Amino acid sequence: MNILLMLCISVVFFVIGAQVYGKTVGRWLGTDASTPTPATTINDGKDYVPTKFNILFGHHFSAIAGAGPIVGPIVAILFGYLPVWVWILFGSVFIGAVHDFSALFVSLRERGRSIAEVTRGALGNTGFFLFICFAILMLTLVTSAFLSMTVQALTSKVPLELMGLPADQTLLRTTEEGGVLFGGIGGIASTSVIIITLFAPLLGYLLYKRNLNIALGYVVAAVVAIASIYIGVLAPVTVTPKTWMIILAIYVTLAAGLPVWLILQPRDFTNVQILYIGIVAIFVVVIVGGLNGVSTQNVMVALDAGEAKLGSIWPFLFITVACGAVSGFHSLVASGTTSKQLANEGQARKMGYNAMILEGILATGTVLVVCAALSQEDYLRIVWPAPGAGSSNPILAFALSMGLMLKQTIGVPTHIGTVFGILLVEGFVVTTLDAAVRLNRYLFEELWNVLFKGKVPVFMRSIYFNALLSVALMLWLAWNNGFTLLWPMFATSNQLLAALALIAVSAWLLKRKRQAWFTILPAMFMVATTIAALLMLMQKFVASLQSGAAISGPLTLLIMAVLCLGLALGLLFMAIKTFRQYQAEKNGQIAAVPK
Repeated sequence: MNILLMLCISVVFFVIGAQVYGKTVGRWLGTDASTPTPATTINDGKDYVPTKFNILFGHHFSAIAGAGPIVGPIVAILFGYLPVWVWILFGSVFIGAVHDFSALFVSLRERGRSIAEVTRGALGNTGFFLFICFAILMLTLVTSAFLSMTVQALTSKVPLELMGLPADQTLLRTTEEGGVLFGGIGGIASTSVIIITLFAPLLGYLLYKRNLNIALGYVVAAVVAIASIYIGVLAPVTVTPKTWMIILAIYVTLAAGLPVWLILQPRDFTNVQILYIGIVAIFVVVIVGGLNGVSTQNVMVALDAGEAKLGSIWPFLFITVACGAVSGFHSLVASGTTSKQLANEGQARKMGYNAMILEGILATGTVLVVCAALSQEDYLRIVWPAPGAGSSNPILAFALSMGLMLKQTIGVPTHIGTVFGILLVEGFVVTTLDAAVRLNRYLFEELWNVLFKGKVPVFMRSIYFNALLSVALMLWLAWNNGFTLLWPMFATSNQLLAALALIAVSAWLLKRKRQAWFTILPAMFMVATTIAALLMLMQKFVASLQSGAAISGPLTLLIMAVLCLGLALGLLFMAIKTFRQYQAEKNGQIAAVPK
């Protein structure tokens, strides 16, 4: 199928979804620009900070996007590109964007409280406790999966032949493996992320303390981003994957306790420039390629291949695409950081709903670029290699596809386009790590308040104690499990969190006697899908243990799957009980809902 035709269909669908359904959801929720936001009423200068919309949108989008809408769809293409594409369209508009928007709105109305705190008001203290425990488990899986992907990006190598470079080239640092020469593109990305991070405090100071003009801020950020790439080509940083894991663990521990304006926001502000350019580049190569007759090379539908490696198309197609269509992690970002910085409730729809639509566009573009650039054989070799032929590297598949398409459509050398592709992914997996560890820190702080009934020991109130605990769990899980083991478990728990967040929002709406079918129906679908996936994954982990596989990986994930399932079922029981009470109150059978 022609890739431009697919893009046009997608854009029309997304625009209609945003303009019609998004605005309708806003009316159902009751957004009101005159209602003060927590950022303006609390404004503590650290977590609650009124932020310019463009800056906050960049932070929010780069935090929710990460590598999820790139990696998930690429892995899921194994089922064929058609089912992946259709799920991205419908999932983004009717589930993912509704989830993000409603979670942000409810948090705004609850003084910037997290979605876990919203659960307390809607489902009681037991529901609150179960939700926090589940969210901590899910964020541990998120951070471990994204740590693994970050390390992949920062250490990626591509055969010189695939990039059209001769053996005697001097642009990239070269290594030889099995008689094949590889160019190290991850080292360039490594240098870039180091430089952008080091410049973040200066940019944050200029933007927030010196009130630097926003347009000039964009220029400064762009110069830093371009300079970091240039220096990366001249002096790539090359260390082992395990060393990178330790370095990143130390960094995110420190960053999790610093004010958001010092590193988190300004680095996101810089990184998002690359992401915006990347989205434009995806549109350009698809439009030019489509006008020149470029079509998809991959199989349209390949259920047998997908089911052989991933599992049955339901539920595993919906789980594997993950953030490309819906993500529970977004509710934690929206209610954990974004709601504390949004200055005007009237902007909630553009921030919550439209950011997810943009992520859906990115996921769609990813599918089109990869399927147009890589043959089925090349796709399988990189993303689903045969046993003993290397590890799965969907990030490399995306970077190489960008390089090949930029060369084919507008003449950019393949190696330059490939480096740009890896930079596009790399900056945002690190951003997601930052945001996720900070969010996990918040959740641990809330958990201790519940367990100790407000009398938390001094050391457990420490920002860095909770950040270090979050990072230690992340590092332990990533150290002992590869990407192909972590992704299905992360994606399942992530989608299940989305279902639970939608349930919490539904309970909040019902408690205020508002209609909630637009959140209840997506929640029901996601609950059925994710619980089915958890049960099937548990069977796989048990079978792996019985086959004599190394215990550390499958056993750990089996325990986490059992815990996730138990916590989710507990929350579902509380939700059903609460919904029945709300219905009884509505019908006048009881005076009020018991606390």
